[in-house]
Amino acid sequence: MKNILLSSTLCVLLFLLISPDIFSQSAAFNTGELGVIVNTYGRVRVYLPDTAGTRQLQRLTILVGVGPNAVFDYQKDADVEDPTTNVASPTVSDFEIYGAYNNFYSSAPPNVLERLNVHGWNGGSYLLLKFTVINQETAPIEAIIGLDIIPELDGTYGFDTVTYDATNEFIRTHKGGNEMGVKLLSHDLTSVYSFEWFSDYYAEDSSYWNWLNYGSIQPEYISNTADGAVTITAQDIVVLAQGDSVCVWYALAFGANETDLIANVLEAEQKYFSITSVEPGSGEIPTNFTLEQNYPNPFNPSTKIKFGLPERSAVSLKIFNSLGEEVAELVNKSMEAGTYIYNFNAEGLTSGIYIYTLQTEKGTLSNKMILIK
Repeated sequence: MKNILLSSTLCVLLFLLISPDIFSQSAAFNTGELGVIVNTYGRVRVYLPDTAGTRQLQRLTILVGVGPNAVFDYQKDADVEDPTTNVASPTVSDFEIYGAYNNFYSSAPPNVLERLNVHGWNGGSYLLLKFTVINQETAPIEAIIGLDIIPELDGTYGFDTVTYDATNEFIRTHKGGNEMGVKLLSHDLTSVYSFEWFSDYYAEDSSYWNWLNYGSIQPEYISNTADGAVTITAQDIVVLAQGDSVCVWYALAFGANETDLIANVLEAEQKYFSITSVEPGSGEIPTNFTLEQNYPNPFNPSTKIKFGLPERSAVSLKIFNSLGEEVAELVNKSMEAGTYIYNFNAEGLTSGIYIYTLQTEKGTLSNKMILIK
């Protein structure tokens, strides 16, 4: 009997070593071009051509920093708020994974809640990642939000190159014939810093804080060891009052070459436009900054907000309730001149009068809208 038990134990241990994702994963899907696994605590991994194939992304996770000793990260802080699951009937994509993660593993600041939605489409070599960050502190926070990315192109670490494609505004990681792209869609990317992986690089919040505050975009990083690159990204500071949230969207794409990768990044961006964000309007460039009445109005639960920019400008589009409290931040980035339409879904809000405000470098415009459920 002891021999049987010993043999069984060895088999289980061998299986765990060979297939570590099996027991850490909570949800997965295959698009026909790639497979994605999101584990219990929100780690995103990608495989080609499916989840039984070769791993291309070892880890992509979110970072939320509010100070030198207060950075929320996957390794030290993340715990389960809502289990990671496949969404049974996705409404905006063919596949969707959802999970929510708090800071209870460490209970160290910042006290934030991360909600993650991963969207995929049949035949797509790309994903959309939506991170909703909610401030659960008792006071406002000034948060720097970014990503912690470890590539594993062609199933191996090291000797990869990270470059920034300034024309298409995305981070390209490549090695041989394998390409991965990450593009921040909802905000302006302000910092990209890569370095050679080392054991426990994530151990100190102060290190993460310094990388988040690198303050510029590294044009190129070449890994020259078998450890490979770690890339830390960041965007501008977001001020979140107690209970406020911000949605941060990324495109994650793969390709067999640079041309293929660019096409997949841009296709993912078009999916982002079609889901919930800003769509190009008529193409006309207005003579003044404009904010039109939303349509339909009253609405339930979706409406369109149209605005115009006569020149490139930093743009903020926010929703406030009747008490003047911010309930949603829709846009916070620099945008080119043109007309735009935001498809706003107020499913999580209660009936009432709301104010939507467009803030640009030239001033602020506001209108009222009515939600009736």
